[in-house]
Amino acid sequence: MTALAASVTAAPMPAAHANPELRQSRAAWAMTAPALALMLTILVAPVLLAFGLSFTDYSLGNPSFNWVGFDNYERIFTRSTYAKMLWATFVYVITVVPLSLGLGLGAALLIQSVGRGAAFYKAVYFLPVMATLLAMTIVWQLMLHPSIGVVNRTLEAICAQPALHGLLTLQAFGASPQATWLGRVCTEGLPVWLGDRDYALGIVCFIGIWQGFGFNMVLYLAGLTGVPRDLYAAAELDGARSAWERFRLVTWPALGPTTVFVVTITCIRAFQSFDTVEVLFSPGGGPGKSAYVMMFAIYEKGISQNLVGIGAAITVLFLVFVMILTLIQRRITERKVHYA
Repeated sequence: MTALAASVTAAPMPAAHANPELRQSRAAWAMTAPALALMLTILVAPVLLAFGLSFTDYSLGNPSFNWVGFDNYERIFTRSTYAKMLWATFVYVITVVPLSLGLGLGAALLIQSVGRGAAFYKAVYFLPVMATLLAMTIVWQLMLHPSIGVVNRTLEAICAQPALHGLLTLQAFGASPQATWLGRVCTEGLPVWLGDRDYALGIVCFIGIWQGFGFNMVLYLAGLTGVPRDLYAAAELDGARSAWERFRLVTWPALGPTTVFVVTITCIRAFQSFDTVEVLFSPGGGPGKSAYVMMFAIYEKGISQNLVGIGAAITVLFLVFVMILTLIQRRITERKVHYA
């Protein structure tokens, strides 16, 4: 019995039991396998499928398709319709992102400085975020109606008051009636907001800023709660007396991680703009395709017109733009960011 026990004790253990690290690695892979499989199925596989379809002329319902190579991408960069798409998307992003970020930060700073009524202002500024953008866009469509909209009715009331009209158009100070936009509106006629290519993209940008800056405000309010109060006292001892100096030396650097996140999220949301254009300007993407942003173009080509190949090419280009912009802004911003 003693010899048998000794032989059993001396028998080599299986490799999995002898190497705890290998056992932990196998357990980790077993636990993450469902999440990895789901990610590959939902995220990676559709991207690869869209990339493959972008080199074809495939349409839903057709039993076969032709391999067209880079023809779809060549159409995007050579035809005027897609040039308008790229321009509208570029203008929308560079307009909405900085303005919604700046307004969100400004609102957060103002609310933090207000003693009473802060909760009220938080709720008011956050209402556009909670509301359904589709429903709110319909409200804006009614407000901008050329005959019954409240915007044109307000402009009409201003133009009907000589004293107020003269003050707002600077005619009371000797300016000509055509010197200001309001003066031209009162003399030439009320604008058709949604039917004029000069206003279409600006309206979409305005609604995007109105709907997005409240979300940025909440993020910056959360970031401001993490700024140590001791830093302000130390900055004041070092000579930072004014509010601007305290913001520049303490608040803004401390908000670096929050700003990285806000800029990233806002850029992605700006590229994903679709609801506003769909409600206000469908079909067509606005007068002269002035509001023909990329997400709307993907919907129009890939779904409405069943041109899956060109829709997939625009999708791939959309993903590339988002990735490049995100990497650039993170690289620029994180150089000056300190994570505590």
